[in-house]
Amino acid sequence: MNSFWSKKRWALTATIMSMALLAACGSDNTGEGVLTVATSGTLYPTSYYESGSDELTGFEVEVVREMASRLGLEVEFKEMGLDGMLKSVSTGQVDIAANDIEITDERAEKVAFSTPIKHSYGTAIVRTDDLSGIKTFEDLKDKRAAGAATSIYMDLAREYGAEEVIYDNATNELYLRDVAVGNTDVILNDYFLQTIALEAFPELEITIHPDLKYVPSEAAMVMDKENSELTEQVNRVLGEMLEDGTIAEISSEFFAGADVTQEPDFDFDE
Repeated sequence: MNSFWSKKRWALTATIMSMALLAACGSDNTGEGVLTVATSGTLYPTSYYESGSDELTGFEVEVVREMASRLGLEVEFKEMGLDGMLKSVSTGQVDIAANDIEITDERAEKVAFSTPIKHSYGTAIVRTDDLSGIKTFEDLKDKRAAGAATSIYMDLAREYGAEEVIYDNATNELYLRDVAVGNTDVILNDYFLQTIALEAFPELEITIHPDLKYVPSEAAMVMDKENSELTEQVNRVLGEMLEDGTIAEISSEFFAGADVTQEPDFDFDE
């Protein structure tokens, strides 16, 4: 009898939680039971389209799909640049932003972050023949650094006096080719993203700088600070997916066998 009532109580609790989550995700733009997610569709291998395919995929795209399935929600992806993602979350146009977004204190004042799902660090893509004239961070002065205006990597480029070259949701290929032909000099970004992107374009005379490893980072999904119910449920499910190895399996698929859920273990330059 006690077991029966325990099961009934759990069923009632689960129903109430589900109804609350649906309400938390509902907005004028979405139907009930739909999770709207901002992502770029251009950031390989986090959020992109396979050549010749119209199906969005990538590490965070597939994490989101599995997470939403466990929450009993459908997913609607909306593609935009990073700056637009953060604004759309804050204004309630989307429920979540998922696009390898690093956790920073400044951003945490404006938005809520989920449990981290990816650990990495910064690297620099430069030309192979002369490393774009960069030996140390001090050599970034007056170099043309490509990236997004609000990324932690562009913050570092500014700190060392680099000239900003801002792209609005550009593809990896455009970023990389511009370095190769000299339109820009360096791309400061995440190690895993840079490594996989380089493998996709082996014909380009560019490489990851051998001596610059910096800024250990954590990437997470972004939500509105006011939507505590959504944040709680997202963190609950992501915790389960980290615990049961699901996110590690998705990582292995998109990062050439690497497990990005594990923190890097070495000293950093910055």
